[in-house]
Amino acid sequence: MGRSLASAAALAAITLLSAVPYVRADIPTCGPNNPCPASAPCCSQYGQCGVGAYCLGGCDPLFSHQLDSCVPAPVCDSDKFKIDGLSGVTDIAKYLGDASKANWVSTGKPLEYEGGVLLTMAQDTVGTLLASTHYVWYGKITAKMTTSQGKGVVTAFIMMSDVKDEIDFEFIGTDIDHAQSNFYNNNGEHLDMSSDTVNQEHEYVIDWQPDSLTWSIDGKTMRTLNRKDTWNATSNRFDYPQTPSRVMLSLWPAGLPSNGEGTIEWAGGLVDWNSQYMQNGYYFAHFSSIDVECYDPPSGVTKSGSKTYTYDDKAGTNDTVVISDKQVILGSLSATGEDPDKGKASSSSSGSSSKTSSAASSSSTAAAPESVPGMSGGGNRGDSGTVQSSDGSDSSSSSSGSSSSDSSDSSGSSSSSGSQTFSQGNDDSGSSSEAPAGLQGVGASMIAFVAAFASLLML
Repeated sequence: MGRSLASAAALAAITLLSAVPYVRADIPTCGPNNPCPASAPCCSQYGQCGVGAYCLGGCDPLFSHQLDSCVPAPVCDSDKFKIDGLSGVTDIAKYLGDASKANWVSTGKPLEYEGGVLLTMAQDTVGTLLASTHYVWYGKITAKMTTSQGKGVVTAFIMMSDVKDEIDFEFIGTDIDHAQSNFYNNNGEHLDMSSDTVNQEHEYVIDWQPDSLTWSIDGKTMRTLNRKDTWNATSNRFDYPQTPSRVMLSLWPAGLPSNGEGTIEWAGGLVDWNSQYMQNGYYFAHFSSIDVECYDPPSGVTKSGSKTYTYDDKAGTNDTVVISDKQVILGSLSATGEDPDKGKASSSSSGSSSKTSSAASSSSTAAAPESVPGMSGGGNRGDSGTVQSSDGSDSSSSSSGSSSSDSSDSSGSSSSSGSQTFSQGNDDSGSSSEAPAGLQGVGASMIAFVAAFASLLML
């Protein structure tokens, strides 16, 4: 993603990340020649070290304390990527690695709408990110979605591996007649749309094979990349996405004053928090469905089972990926891949909001390592905004600024307890069949908007 979501991810953790939340000075950082310490062994997608959720999806084994600091990644299963409202969606602070109980992990404020998922972004937040709990190691990934709109607003549908291989569809809120495709890190290309990305739902397909990568829109091939054309003589490797990746859907504010000038310019300018494109105090994007056809792993892969992916070398290439039956479910958010049962005896299975709040705010104790990546400096409230009704007139919509956000529990059912760290506006419920007025005005044909995070980083 270069300046994109994933790139930001690298900057700040996947572009949603790119809106990088406030980074505490006492949180250990990680990167080349700077692995995480034993006390906080897991390197997150944001380049920070911690325990708990840091060791799950997005944990970079190359810069963690040890390769096994990160929990093994669940293998591709075509049935585990479906979108059915918030069923199967679990808040990041409640997920301990049991992918049989959750298909998606969320950061921010996802809402249910007509069987799909609405990603929201209120003022003083960094948007919403959904990340799959299962990984894809080559496959055909299809998203039906509509995007958000406005200066500085970016919607994304991407693939991101734990070692930062990346494949993207990104959508800039000021250019709704184009989609942007990207791979690995800085290889973007604009794709023309038959109709805009906001008012008409489109089908976006990433067909990722060992030797070729194709981006398609509404059944039409828009771009093809051949692996043989990505050889990098300097690094002596193919700069081609080649490692198990998560599906990530996000809506994030690239146009924040705290972001780099290049990122802000790419995103069309600073975010307008009083825009007519906001409804109920937030920007929004919609995913009506996600489908994944898992392909066979590449020939010659080291295989001793069929349940998880791990790495046996810090080269981080496809020939260092191992498929085995090694499965790890953390005992608590204090645990790691090296010590998975830590805190298990005192853990509560209730998933109460008090536990979530405590986990998300563990940063308040300097001696305790962070347990939930991307939460430090997260947004705290939505603000008033101007919304556009179906007849095109403007009306004012204010936010309550409540400090809770809806999420779902570890069983996949919807919960209103939420996390006290993230507030996404004034919505009363995480499950709603009523779309924002602007969305209804878009047309009954579909509910338009999209998402893809980064972070979602920013999460």
